[in-house]
Formats: sequence, structure tokens, C-alpha cells
Amino acid sequence: MEINRIKFEKSSAVYTECPVTNKPEYAFIGRSNVGKSSLINMLSRHKNLARISSQPGKTQLINHFIVDEAWYLVDLPGYGYAKIGKKTRSKWEITTAEYITKRKNLICVFVLIDSRVTPQKSDLEFMQHLGENEIPFVIVFTKIDKVPKLKLEKAIEHYKQTLYETWDELPQLFYSSATKIIGKEELLAFIDETNQNY
Repeated sequence: MEINRIKFEKSSAVYTECPVTNKPEYAFIGRSNVGKSSLINMLSRHKNLARISSQPGKTQLINHFIVDEAWYLVDLPGYGYAKIGKKTRSKWEITTAEYITKRKNLICVFVLIDSRVTPQKSDLEFMQHLGENEIPFVIVFTKIDKVPKLKLEKAIEHYKQTLYETWDELPQLFYSSATKIIGKEELLAFIDETNQNY
């Protein structure tokens, strides 16, 4: 599948402001500066569709993009470290939690993990929250071009073993590089197949 047309539709401060629709939605989220905007831009073939910044915490709202008039790509605020106050960070967390648990047409959450970083408490807790609320999700390891192949394989295996400490079965795993255009076909094929079963 290729994305032929994608356009920004709306930014929402709370989930109740999100577009009224029954079209399937796929949300992208991860720790601040995980490469989320770069991945979204890669998938959409638009360099500046999602904002890219070296400053963590750039995405502050729930951003809806309509794809080929058939489904929504949703860019969620990141979690973890960001140069913002605790009050603002808490508001983001509440906004995200409400969207994820209450948005009925949310089909899958793409949890982005920086392949260069060891398992982080915030990532593990977030995925645990998804599991407890029976929210379907997949894991996307980003920036794999930044890690030597052997080191990457060991890092992924370590991550899997960490997850197996609390999970009986792992979600589907994807591997991506926005710079090298790796993972695009696999991610879009997954969305396409899921849409057909929606």
C-alpha cells in the first residue's frame, strides 16, 4: 500500500474534540525525541507533515491526518522527558490516556522505541497500561540505521527478554529507519490488512 493523499484535519486538546467519524484510526506515540515525526513523514512521503524538532515535547496536541479519505493517522504527544512543567506534562498524560481508552474507532497504537536505548520504565509502564486496558498495539523500533547490526540484534533480544518478564506473548514488532526508508512497506501493509478486516 502507498499513501496517495494525506492532509492535516484537526488538532485537539482533549479527546472529545477529535473528529466525529467511524473511520479506523492508528495512533503513533513514544518517548520524547524517539523519531515519531520523522517516521510519520516517511510513511506519508511528506517532509514536513509532522513537525520535526531536536527539542523534545514538540507535539502537544492530538493531531489527526486523514489518509486517502479512508483512515486516520494520529500523532499523539510523546511521554517521558520533555522540557515542560509537571502540570503540562500531567495534562498531556491525561489527554493521551483518555484518547486511548475512550476513542472507539482507535484500531491500533504504534509504540515507538528508540533502538539505541535500553528498556525504559516509561515505555514498559505505558505498554503495560495498554495491555491492562486491552488496547491493541505494536512496537516499532526506530533509528535502526544508527546501530551496528550485531549490536542491534542483541539489543532487540534483550528488549524481548525484558518484555517476557511480564508478558506471555509479545505484540508484533517492526523495525524502521526514517533516514534509510526502512520499515515503510511493512508498516503500511499491516495497516492495509487491518483496514480490510475492520
